[in-house]
Amino acid sequence: MRSFVDERVLPNAIENDIAHRLDMDVIEGMAELGLLGIVIPEEYGGAGLDFVAEALACEEIERGEAAFRTLISVHVGLNSLSLLRYGSEEQKQRYLAPQARGEKLACFGLTEPGAGSDVASMRSTARREGDSYVLNGQKNWISYATVADHQLVFAKTDPDAKHKGISAFIVEREWPGVSTRETEHKLGIWAGSTGELFFENVEVPAENLVGEEGQGFEIAMYGLDQGRFTVAAGACGVIRACLERSVEYARERETFGEAIGRYQFVQDMVAEMVLGYETSKLLVMQAAWLKNEGRRNTRETSLAKWHATESAFRAAHLAIQVHGAYGYSAEYGIERYFRNARAPIIYEGTTQIHKLMQAEHALGYRALNGRDGDVSPIASWAPALAQVQ
Repeated sequence: MRSFVDERVLPNAIENDIAHRLDMDVIEGMAELGLLGIVIPEEYGGAGLDFVAEALACEEIERGEAAFRTLISVHVGLNSLSLLRYGSEEQKQRYLAPQARGEKLACFGLTEPGAGSDVASMRSTARREGDSYVLNGQKNWISYATVADHQLVFAKTDPDAKHKGISAFIVEREWPGVSTRETEHKLGIWAGSTGELFFENVEVPAENLVGEEGQGFEIAMYGLDQGRFTVAAGACGVIRACLERSVEYARERETFGEAIGRYQFVQDMVAEMVLGYETSKLLVMQAAWLKNEGRRNTRETSLAKWHATESAFRAAHLAIQVHGAYGYSAEYGIERYFRNARAPIIYEGTTQIHKLMQAEHALGYRALNGRDGDVSPIASWAPALAQVQ
């Protein structure tokens, strides 16, 4: 992955960013490496690797360009892993296997104009009519909406049941009534694809219902545990890129007769990046270990996502400061990391949502990692807590 990023991603990263160009050749290369099915079992066309390997791959790919780690988040984390757990055998053969082989791309349709963190407020509906569901609604801020072949879409089959009335469906982009539109004028991730999904009386075959009716909220939350993990891992790549570039520049750049790395204020900024990288990576690896053990990791993944994304944005800010005016220029590519690092603080759970989750876990207002209360072994405080009724 490191060689792939050095040879195939970084040489064109600044140019693709400025041109707002999605480099499909890179995505083809990712598929050839097995990255688009990295944690999917070999029986379904995947590479069959573990979550530590996925974390390392995400770190490397976002060291090059955030748009391609975003693809791993939605294609592998949010969509494919949800199908692996909740999909029928027929759905796995028809949709998961070609996704894992990189023959088809997939996205995740949850967010709506009026339903972000408040998922239960979604307005998209799916009404059962015979052997089909009639899907109507709109989704926005969907990564790879305009290029993905398959969409995992969430809609209310029982509009009065709030989150318990949400169901999940596999939708194909080419079906009648499905349309997409690219989202323009974003702050960052210019080299990626972000768009909207529109559904107008789309007939979805009943066999494309994932899981059971009303199980959509559970599926979405499971998918977010997977997607958030890749976001956190990718953020480590941003921090590392900023650290490596800043160290290199601070050794070479001289003012007043010596390298700026000799100045304590510059050393302070470098030290912050070191701390941000190593603490973020440890949290990511803690979550990876739990995933490999098959243990619930909602709390640990949330903590990693919150800390790593905030640390990445801080590192990019500091890297610009180390580089001075050059950091503000597109020529060096440092400002690209800064712009790209802002969105992950919002998507897949805002920082505020993750803070809320951590506080409620600690206070006992929320069951630790769900009903079983299973948490990371290093969280020594957790077993002492009793859930507040």
